[in-house]
Amino acid sequence: MTKWGMTKKTIIIVLTVSLFTACGIYKPYARPEVRTDNLYGVEYATSDTTSIANIGWRKLFADQHLQRLIDTALVHNTDLQVARLRITEAEATLNAAQLAYLPLFNFAPSGSISNFDGAKTSWTYSVPVAASWEVDIFSRLTNAKRRSHAALLQSEAYRDAVQTQLIANVAVYYYRLLSLDAQMTVTKQAVERYREQRRVMQALKAAGGANEAGIAQTEAMLYAAETTLHDLQYSIRQTENSLTLLLGDTLNTIERSTLEAQSVPMELAVGIPLQLLSRRPDIRQKEQALVQAYYATAEAHATLYPSLTLSGSAGWTNSAGAIVANPGKLLFSAAGSLLQPIFNAGQNRSRIKIAKAQQEEAKLAFQQALLNAGAEVNNALTQVQTARSKTDTRRKQLRSLERAVKSTQLLMLHGSTTYLEVLTAQQTLLDARLSAIADRLSELQGVVSLYHALGGGI
Repeated sequence: MTKWGMTKKTIIIVLTVSLFTACGIYKPYARPEVRTDNLYGVEYATSDTTSIANIGWRKLFADQHLQRLIDTALVHNTDLQVARLRITEAEATLNAAQLAYLPLFNFAPSGSISNFDGAKTSWTYSVPVAASWEVDIFSRLTNAKRRSHAALLQSEAYRDAVQTQLIANVAVYYYRLLSLDAQMTVTKQAVERYREQRRVMQALKAAGGANEAGIAQTEAMLYAAETTLHDLQYSIRQTENSLTLLLGDTLNTIERSTLEAQSVPMELAVGIPLQLLSRRPDIRQKEQALVQAYYATAEAHATLYPSLTLSGSAGWTNSAGAIVANPGKLLFSAAGSLLQPIFNAGQNRSRIKIAKAQQEEAKLAFQQALLNAGAEVNNALTQVQTARSKTDTRRKQLRSLERAVKSTQLLMLHGSTTYLEVLTAQQTLLDARLSAIADRLSELQGVVSLYHALGGGI
């Protein structure tokens, strides 16, 4: 056997062994083991796959004013538009990675004119088309493509995360606005009662049945309530401004319904925790980050193996070294190159260590995102249940306080009680009404939080 034959055989053996070795390394990504049992807490454990996250947001939020606001936000919100543009960027990156499988072609024409000591001028030219192709024997290009595909899926998950958060934020601000309106109504009613109480106290004073202290105390309660009205008006304006910013609109007044007109499902099915892996966008985002890190590690491993590049060129030329021929002749060449890293192997191994560490970080972030989601579901469920459990008790309290206000007012007119008891009863009633509004708001916001925590709104 000739020397070239032995060398050729050796190269083939090396490539074959390396190929089989690499095939054992570059396996497609497989999701790591994640624990989802009792993710929502033992008290909310269920085997029912039904979830309110499967309900479209239009069905969950039946208020037409709220629906129009969400529609506007989905079109004009700048953060959501940026998220959509990131998908376009990721698609272009993936397309570039897919095109890397194809040969590269370059058209490189050249020409020259030469003359020596007055001799006949010679003109030489070359019109070649050169091509090069990297053979993906160790999956470097494949891993790059898979990583780009994971980046695309991550950008899509990011868009979904922005969308679900946007829908939730619009609903939360809308309900807060309705709550402030309700507080404004209740406080205005309290102002009118305090004004009426002041007129009663002034009449009693004229009749000798009250003193200046009673009038002053009543006026103090009146002015405090009027001050609260100004604070509420400021809060309403702030909430409207925050909401219009989410809409991608200039500041304006928000058209809206009332807190009493809102309705939410009484049955809040959450499904099984495993559904969060495919439903909740931020968890999908974290997993795709893990996928990217996995294939980045595989790419780093590929640098330890040789790379094979095939190249060639074809075209017309009239120059063959010292010979100039006209017309030109067809020129063809082909070559192959094998590059094996030797002296930079240490650097490549360091990159592998870095990639592995980053992969582990991504895995931990993925697991933590799942735990965070479970806690959010538990918190939202508890919030809704707590608010609802207070509702009946709060109604009883309000009925009792309304009777107390009427009774103390009658007793004061007959001289059986003091103005302080009347004012105390009125203030306690006002506080209870405001608390009832807060309970209703907490219930509505809890439903929104639960819907978002389960991945609803996509």
